[in-house]
Amino acid sequence: MEFSAQQIAGLLNGIVEGNPEVIVSNLSKIEEGKPGTMTFLSNPKYIHYIYSTGASIVVVSRDFIPAHEIKCTLIRVDDPYQSFATLLEIFSNMQAGKREISSLAFISASAVTGKDLSVGAFTYVADHAILGDNVTLNPQVYIGENVKIGNNCLFYPGVKIYHGCVIGNDCILHSGAVIGSDGFGFAPQSDNNYQKIPQIGNVILEDNVEVGANTTIDRATLGSTIIRRGVKLDNLIQVAHNVEIGENTVIAAQTGISGSTKVGKNCMMAGQVGLAGHITVADDVKLGAQSGVGSNITETGAVLLGSPAIEFKKSKRNYIHLSNLDDIVKRINHIEKVLKDRKEQH
Repeated sequence: MEFSAQQIAGLLNGIVEGNPEVIVSNLSKIEEGKPGTMTFLSNPKYIHYIYSTGASIVVVSRDFIPAHEIKCTLIRVDDPYQSFATLLEIFSNMQAGKREISSLAFISASAVTGKDLSVGAFTYVADHAILGDNVTLNPQVYIGENVKIGNNCLFYPGVKIYHGCVIGNDCILHSGAVIGSDGFGFAPQSDNNYQKIPQIGNVILEDNVEVGANTTIDRATLGSTIIRRGVKLDNLIQVAHNVEIGENTVIAAQTGISGSTKVGKNCMMAGQVGLAGHITVADDVKLGAQSGVGSNITETGAVLLGSPAIEFKKSKRNYIHLSNLDDIVKRINHIEKVLKDRKEQH
């Protein structure tokens, strides 16, 4: 579909500066912009591209002041990044295929389904599952017995939801995500074997949660593993049994959270963070990449780095000292040798 600058400005509550009738039909990065596409400028590092981009329309902030002549049409908005995210969502919805239930899908006769359901080939919906309105299940999705799924959810190919789990409204689960697999519970025996502890709880995802590809969230031993409203999980994350993650926390790839740990709201974790089990993380905490957390973090808003994780600035100083360790050792050895020689001379 094609849109004019004036139409787009209307969607974004923006102001057109330039030709309001210029037409675009696609989106582009600012450094790769072509005629007929629209892009945005948010990061100051890319500001020089606005003078050379071939894009027809650029979304900019209301206070942007060009240093040189600009050939493209501008749309001024309060937040270019957020506005462009809105446009990406509109464009994505436009590209979505037709909604239908494949003849190669299986939906149990006891399942309850809402309106406007879309189900791909080889998807399986088990007994007594409940699906809300406008749910999209791509091919090869598995929905177990007694699973409850809210409205406007999107599951990409290969998502697996084990029995009894609950998914809220407006959730997105990417390919390979597994929700409700058994927690890692085994009791050591006298003969050095391990007895499996049945995991009879479930997983609850509240509204507006997104789970990345090949991320796994284990069911609780008892009770529920809970992912609160607005949480965003990247690809390749492991969330163990009985974990609770607070509202609007975001976690990057390859992070692992051990069993029964409670993470606060509005936290941020970079890649490859590791959290030990049975600990608590306060609200608004930020953990740098590869941080290892083995004990409670009680300070709201703490910024930590390292393994074990310590205060961010202290960790950076320690790293600098560590990188100079070889030189420091050589200097100490030299000093000790000089002192020893002087002592021998006397």
